[in-house]
Amino acid sequence: MTKNNSLTENQQKLARYSKALSHPIRVHILEILSKQSCCYSGDLTEILPIAKSTLSQHLKELKSAGLIQGEIELPKIKYCLNKKNWNEAKKIFSNFFEE
Repeated sequence: MTKNNSLTENQQKLARYSKALSHPIRVHILEILSKQSCCYSGDLTEILPIAKSTLSQHLKELKSAGLIQGEIELPKIKYCLNKKNWNEAKKIFSNFFEE
């Protein structure tokens, strides 16, 4: 048995969500997306003080964690919160801080 096998699913999810939230730009992206149904990556580029390539990396990290989802609508990509995982993350964090 490896050390990772002793971790619960919630511990692993908490770590994955925490990693995604570990950069202020990603937190800002989530705040923007939580206040509207969806947003195009080009619109985010105009709002955030970062290069398109940097934004792309942050969106990739959030998507990898499952907190956002993207839909290609050529020539743009539309991003929105993954509501299921967003609510799960809120619950996991809440339980963690209540313990």
